[in-house]
Amino acid sequence: MQINQLDRAYRYDGIDLPVPPHLAHDPQALRAYHATLYPAILNAETVDVGVTGGVHVTEYRRAVGTKG
Repeated sequence: MQINQLDRAYRYDGIDLPVPPHLAHDPQALRAYHATLYPAILNAETVDVGVTGGVHVTEYRRAVGTKG
């Protein structure tokens, strides 16, 4: 059995977002950091896309709908 360490990547609107090393293991703090770059991430859904090319990808997807 072999264990591989996967890197994580976060994407929003087709853009790979930076992952600072000190926030890499704290998803809530990382989301807050990414929201400073793209405020719509605060209302976006987090979707686990899976493993692509040895990287575990998580995507922020914008909420779609009408304002109420």
